[in-house]
Amino acid sequence: MGSLAVMSPVYRILDANLDRAREALRVLEDWYRLGWEDRDRAETCKTLRHELAAWHRPELRAARRTETDPGTTLTTPQEQQRADVGAVVQANFARLQEALRVLEEFGKLYDGNFAVAAKQWRYQTYILESGHQKGDRRYQLQQARLYLVTMPIENLETVVEQALQGGVNIVQYREKTAEDGERYRQAQNLGALCRRYGALFIVNDRLDVALAVGADGVHVGQTDLPVPVIQQWGGSLLVGQSTTNPAELAKALAAAVDYVGVGPVFATPTKPGKAAAGLSYVAHAAAQSPVPWFAIGGIDPDNLPGVQAAGATRIAVVRSLMAAPDPAQTARRLQTLLPPPQ
Repeated sequence: MGSLAVMSPVYRILDANLDRAREALRVLEDWYRLGWEDRDRAETCKTLRHELAAWHRPELRAARRTETDPGTTLTTPQEQQRADVGAVVQANFARLQEALRVLEEFGKLYDGNFAVAAKQWRYQTYILESGHQKGDRRYQLQQARLYLVTMPIENLETVVEQALQGGVNIVQYREKTAEDGERYRQAQNLGALCRRYGALFIVNDRLDVALAVGADGVHVGQTDLPVPVIQQWGGSLLVGQSTTNPAELAKALAAAVDYVGVGPVFATPTKPGKAAAGLSYVAHAAAQSPVPWFAIGGIDPDNLPGVQAAGATRIAVVRSLMAAPDPAQTARRLQTLLPPPQ
C-alpha cells in the first residue's frame, strides 16, 4: 500500500466506482424484477450489489469529496435521454463494466483480494449481459401481436417499411429462390429497417444469413434444419417453427422453441397443396402452448374476429400486408383489432 498522499485519490476513485457499479446494478435489478419479472437475473444483480457493498468500507467513503469533484458538472447529450428501455439497459451494462474495470485496476493498490473479486464480478456481468440479449428478444416477442412474413415483390423494402410504420412488431424475411448475394443484401436492408422501427427481424430457414446480418432469430419448417442445430449454433437467436397439427406442436414444444406458427388457418396460395388446419387447431394451440404462438394462413381484417374467437391473440400475415394497397393502413387496422400486450 502506498503513502497517504497517493492513496487518498485512489480511495476516492474506488469510492466513486463502487457507487457507480452499485447504481448500475440497481437499475438492472429493477428492470429484471419489475419489467421482465425475471427472478433469477434480479437475484444475480442483487447478490452482486451486496457483494460490492461489503467492500465499500468506511475509509473509502471518508475519502469522498463531492463538493470539489469536477466530474459532477460534466455530461454529454447522450446522457440526457434514452431511446427506449433497451438503451437504458445497454447504458447501465456499459457503466457497470467500466466501473468494475476501474475497481480491478486501482484495487491492486488497495487490496489484492478486492482486485481479484472485481475481476470475477466483471466476468459475471459479461455472462449476465450475454444472457440478456436473448431475454430482451423474448420480452419483445411476448409483447408482439402482429407478425409479417415477406414474399418476393419488386418493392419489397418499401412495403415492409410501410407495414412497420403501421405497427408490425416482427418481420420474417422469406425468400426461397434468390441467389445468396441478393438474399444477404435484402436481409441487411430489412434488418436495418426493423431496428429503426424497434421490431424483431427473423430470417426464414437460413441460419447463416441470420448470423451474417445480425438478425434476431430464425424460423424453420418441419423439414428444415432441426431446431437443436439452430439452438446449438445460433447463440442468442430466437427460434420459431411452423406447425400444422397437434403432433407437430408437441414436437416443437419439446424442442424448446421460442415461439410457434399455427396454421394455415385458412387455405392460402402461400402454402400451395397444404390443407387448412382450421380453427380447431387454433383452439388446440390456445389451450396447449405455453410459448407465444401466431395464427397464420389467409388471415385478414375481415376474418380475424373468428380466429380470435378460437383463442388467437397473435397473428402472422403475408398477403394481407404484402399485397395491400396501403400496408400501413392495413397494419394499423389489424393492430386495433388485436388485444394489447399484458
